[in-house]
Amino acid sequence: MRACRREPVPHTPVWFMRQAGRSLPEYRRLREGIAMLDSCRRPDLVTEITLQPVRRHGVDAAIFFSDIVVPLKAIGVDLDIKPGVGPVVAQPIRSRADLAQLRPLEPDDVPYVTEAVGRLTEELGATPLIGFAGAPFTLASYLVEGGPSRNHEHTKAMMYGAPELWAELVGRLAGITAAFLRVQIEAGASAVQLFDSWAGALAPADYRRAVLPASAEVFAAVAEYGVPRIHFGVGTGELLTAMGEAGADVVGVDWRVPMDEAARRLGPGKALQGNLDPAVLFAPGEAMEAKAGEVLEAAAGLEGHVFNLGHGVLPTTDPDALTRLVEYVHESSAR
Repeated sequence: MRACRREPVPHTPVWFMRQAGRSLPEYRRLREGIAMLDSCRRPDLVTEITLQPVRRHGVDAAIFFSDIVVPLKAIGVDLDIKPGVGPVVAQPIRSRADLAQLRPLEPDDVPYVTEAVGRLTEELGATPLIGFAGAPFTLASYLVEGGPSRNHEHTKAMMYGAPELWAELVGRLAGITAAFLRVQIEAGASAVQLFDSWAGALAPADYRRAVLPASAEVFAAVAEYGVPRIHFGVGTGELLTAMGEAGADVVGVDWRVPMDEAARRLGPGKALQGNLDPAVLFAPGEAMEAKAGEVLEAAAGLEGHVFNLGHGVLPTTDPDALTRLVEYVHESSAR
């Protein structure tokens, strides 16, 4: 929390995106035979899965176990998460009439989130819990494409060809996302992260015109709580300046841009998060430490730095490598 607020820290804090997930054998045992969305709606499972990496790796923060489509499912959108594919939407949004699927999210729609966050904050004690949600553009992409997409052709066709419909879509999603984050904060989350996983598919001018306003609306909606707000996207090096304008306190950086260069693009007043290439964890320990050292060196002059990967933990990562990485960062960054 101090690093997010650009305050002095005894060592660089560490957490990992997708740290509570498929790389942990205890997670796979717990999830066996349970569908992803079902596991996200069971407070007992959410609590245990969220705690597993904190116990195993000694990370400095927990990330709430959920999925970016949980709030969409909660308001009645007909979707499922198919193993090996990802979220699949039964009726993609392609017209104004299709927007009827998107009503506002109320706290009563997600009582399991409130219960799980409450349990977690009690269990975690002084360890912060990071809440999270999907950003409007990424949620819109799933809804318009009907599932994961490499080129986002339907999404961009709407964005370019039906800008009023697009604005209404991302506007509704901004409201849903903000409500989902408010539920987590009011239940006890210490910080929140907005994932714009697919924003890297956009040119800067298109991002500023068609995406930035909706993301800014989300951050503004939770500003009153005073919790650190983190913004992250993949392949967003060219968008960092614009993403920094959306209102987050911390901006996540993927592995393609060095931390000092990312800080230059963002300008003063932001903490940064990142940015070790997740694939480095498959290299021998000495090589991994050398690359982690490069990240720490590039981040040495930053106002605030939270060490993380440049994207999520890969499913076949050796959990012991993650534990060693946490130890290395803590030891080598000790002030």
